[in-house]
Parts: sequence; C-alpha cells; structure tokens
Amino acid sequence: MKLSKGNIFIALTVGFLATNSMASESEHEHGHENSGGAACEGYGPQAPRDIDDVAGTNKRIFTMAPDYTKMNLCNIHFHNNAEHKAKDFSIYAGEGEHGHGGGYQCSSSKSLTKAELMPPKQTMCKGLKPGDTIEVHWVHTTCETKPGKGLGSCLSEACANPELRVETQVFTVVNDSSALDFNELTYDGNMVNGYHQAKALPKNTGKAIEFLGSTTGPKYTEQQCSPMQVTWSVHPNCAKIDINSLGQWCEGNVFEEDHAHGVRKLATNPALLSRIK
Repeated sequence: MKLSKGNIFIALTVGFLATNSMASESEHEHGHENSGGAACEGYGPQAPRDIDDVAGTNKRIFTMAPDYTKMNLCNIHFHNNAEHKAKDFSIYAGEGEHGHGGGYQCSSSKSLTKAELMPPKQTMCKGLKPGDTIEVHWVHTTCETKPGKGLGSCLSEACANPELRVETQVFTVVNDSSALDFNELTYDGNMVNGYHQAKALPKNTGKAIEFLGSTTGPKYTEQQCSPMQVTWSVHPNCAKIDINSLGQWCEGNVFEEDHAHGVRKLATNPALLSRIK
C-alpha cells in the first residue's frame, strides 16, 4: 500500500517518539553522562528538576495536560534512584554509570531496620535490593490507546501528538509485607469512566508538585535536550514499597518491564526550567 505524505509523516513521527520512550532501552541502557558545554537552545522546559526550587526562565509554554483521571494510562516503569530531587529524597547517590547508580535517595533509606533490609530469597527485578530508592512513573496520554511497552504505547497513527502527564512517586524499597504492595498500584485491565487507569496511586505522600517539563532518561542532558512536552506531577514525600510485590510485577506485566531504568541528570539551568506556580 502506498502511503500519502501525511501518513508517512505520522509514521515517521510515531517511529521517532517510540525510539525516544521514557523507558526505552536506547535511552536508559545506552545513555551518556553530561559532558559539559553550552546548554540547549530553543527547547522547551526540561525534566527532572528539584521540585523545591520554583525558579525557571524557559519561555516555551504549553497547556498543562488534563487530570490523569481524564486520560488513559499508557505505561508504567521505574528508575534506579530518584530522577527528581526534593527535601525527602535529596541524598546524592553520585554520577552513576550510564544513568545507573546516579540520582537521589530517600532519607528513609538510611534508617531502615534489619528486617526491612533482609535480602529476599531470590533476585528481584534484575538486581533490585532492600534499601534501594526507586522513582515510579505512571504515564498518561490523551490518545485512545491501550497500555503497553514504552512511550510508543502512548500514541498511535491517528494520535501522533498527544498531551502527556506523568504521575510520579519516589519509594524506599523494603522487605516488608506491611509496606505498600505494588500489585495494588499497577494496571490490571482496570477501566474507570471509560479510561485505562491504575488500580490505585499512592496517597499520603504530600500534595503533588505540578510543572511543565520533558521526557527523561540518561540519553538527555542539559546539552542534549528532549523535544517532548510533558506535564509532571511529583509527590514530595517518599513511601515504602515491598520488594516482593515489585518482584512479582517484574515477572510479567503488560508493559514488559522487568528492571529499574537509569536516571537523567538533574536539570538545574534556569533557562531549561519552567517556573513552578
């Protein structure tokens, strides 16, 4: 079948976005560190950021996406350490390697009991350990799509330029069945008012900070910016999550996620940040 120019454009756009997924292998497993140099010019606001710092001078403004309850959940994935920074997750983990081992850790990760730190009987999510910090992203889209792997599941040939919103929670991983159960926070064919939705999102972790930003992952730096526009909603307090429930989820889910992804280095240049209102 011969494609029209419009269809070719859409196909190329879908291909480009799919390869620039928030959780794609190319970004998270083969990224590179910030090499220094002049900041990107002409790009919209970037993420991740320090959510306690409201300053930002980036002039590229776009409309905030609708509330997540009025959008379709399209992807869930998590990162090794927190990509964003806040008072409750501000322990710097270092540069890391290709985004792994960098980022920030929860304060609560340094005051866990021996029981909470007890290693599980089997390897979880390809190396996740009690005491680790993770940042979970529930990605939502205005497209009529089904949840699946990567950002490619958040768009379609008929909807190549969706509004995107990421609900975000940082967790301390513990070996404790009384901690939050990740299986209760994921997607299991759950529909609410006609929208694909997670069964639940974390509560009691502070009012989410909303801001305009971009996709993340170690492929991007302050010198190599992401062109994607994303509305972020980041809760300011850590919560504890049971590693055994994460391990169960990693064994099989519709998102094909089985490990923690690397983090993008924090964006600090005001010219690359939106102002938090």
